[in-house]
Amino acid sequence: MKTNEITQELLEKWSDAYQNDLRSQLATMALSKTAIASAAYVPNAANSLRYHFSVEIPTLPVTNQEASGRCWLFAAANVLRERIAARLNLEAFELSQSYLAFWDKFERANFFIESILQTADRKTDDREVSYVLTTGVHDGGQWDMFANIVRKYGLVPKDAFDETYQSSHSRDMNHYLNRYLKVCAVKLRALKNENASEDVILAEREAILCKVYAFLCACYGEPPKQFDFEYVDKDKLYHIERGLTPASFAREYVGDYLDDVVSIINAPTKDKAYGKTYTIRLLGNVVGGRDVKHLNLDMSSFKAAVIRQLEAGKVVWFGSDVGKWGEREKGFWDDQSFNVSLLTGLDLEISKEDALDYQFSAMNHAMVITGVDLKDGKPVRWKIENSWGDKNGNKGYYICSDTWFDQYVYQAAVEKEYLGDDAKAYDQEPIALDPWDPMGTLAQ
Repeated sequence: MKTNEITQELLEKWSDAYQNDLRSQLATMALSKTAIASAAYVPNAANSLRYHFSVEIPTLPVTNQEASGRCWLFAAANVLRERIAARLNLEAFELSQSYLAFWDKFERANFFIESILQTADRKTDDREVSYVLTTGVHDGGQWDMFANIVRKYGLVPKDAFDETYQSSHSRDMNHYLNRYLKVCAVKLRALKNENASEDVILAEREAILCKVYAFLCACYGEPPKQFDFEYVDKDKLYHIERGLTPASFAREYVGDYLDDVVSIINAPTKDKAYGKTYTIRLLGNVVGGRDVKHLNLDMSSFKAAVIRQLEAGKVVWFGSDVGKWGEREKGFWDDQSFNVSLLTGLDLEISKEDALDYQFSAMNHAMVITGVDLKDGKPVRWKIENSWGDKNGNKGYYICSDTWFDQYVYQAAVEKEYLGDDAKAYDQEPIALDPWDPMGTLAQ
């Protein structure tokens, strides 16, 4: 009778195979004192990632998100700061990431409450309720969520609202905020299911948000309502603009730019046709704000839009999976620079479609593309501005190979004019995806 159990006979067979396999013996020696990635490192491939680009945009020094998951805010703010710095002739400038994170956290708390009330008639083990409770309020986000915050609350320079310990080390803050919100969820669901009046529920909601606001102010400081914008340009000339508000600053230095930028994705899965737009239910940060919306493009069209924007001298926000085939100290991502299959005998090849469907890969980090090296019009490698400080890579700038880009880049924010013939497709009514769809994964 056949059995699926692991028997002693099978164990002895596999032990003999291991003992007689030269590769396994070499791998045992290598891995006993070496990290797998280091032992599988392919120097010739890595050395081919030279730091030269045929299209390269001069950019400001890198920023540092420190021990927080605010990469999407840092990357988005870095896109905007390049526009502002060029206009004002600045050699150093940052927008306040803490200001953006404060309002994102506050609005996200309200979005959580709204989601809890909308699903209050379901059991807590319902998949959507579980998603809401598990997701809670955290540091991650996407481009459209950044745009919602700027549209509602504006922007301020970093020196008008600087970092605090909690803004740069957000784990404990997030933990206690989410614990409080889950305590509140218990009460809100009970009120809803007891048919409490709208006035009673609204009063409770406002009381919760009052406490959340105070807690966030304790962590970040209270965001400025008015400030003076002081700066010294490259010619060492001092300037000051007095009495600005976050909204007036954004109007002056961002204008309608965010309305011209759209999110494109590359999701080669059977449930998402190319040339169609998609949104994700229960994903967002501002109640009443614009929904997250993605236009799905094949990789050739995706890269063409990115390259057109780079060739126009404009950097590009993008999201990818940086957990695959990276070397942080040298500052690169390249699937050809590691051969773990040769080292271990494991078959590790998986298509991008299967990686998404089988929950192996999804976007988890946002950065800025600032250059590309083109050979005969085709990209070979890409230059990346990260937000992990300047200690690794080329003073905090990184490289990714084009083959890695194909496999692990999922999203970019580009101006409509660089979409070419795909621009009209963005205006379609989006198809709603489930909250747990991989295209709803947040960069953090």
